[in-house]
Amino acid sequence: MSKINVFLDDVRPCPEHFILATDIEQCIQLLNEFDVQHLSLDHDLENKVRNGFLLVQHMVKHQLFAETITVHSANSGAGKRMYSYLINAQEQHLIPDNVKIFYYPLPLNRLNDQYPLPVDLYNR
Repeated sequence: MSKINVFLDDVRPCPEHFILATDIEQCIQLLNEFDVQHLSLDHDLENKVRNGFLLVQHMVKHQLFAETITVHSANSGAGKRMYSYLINAQEQHLIPDNVKIFYYPLPLNRLNDQYPLPVDLYNR
């Protein structure tokens, strides 16, 4: 199975070496069909009901994970809620301990120059 990086967002440009998913259905399909190395998630998508939080709930329920999961949503409350949900699921052993989970908000107007994450953030 090929390893890929997935960037879920419907506003920001997709970073180099990532595949863009603009909705959670596309993201779920990629998680099912590929070995995802890095999954970067936004919360606020065009479909206000089928958002990033619904995706992380689906991921935990169906055991769909990446080696690294980053919540990049600039929506502070929703992004922290997604991150907390993932961390709590990991603490309850619903997500493997070796999955790295980060909260790293990105501004809406541009990608951070150091995206993907700086190496030192991988050591939490």
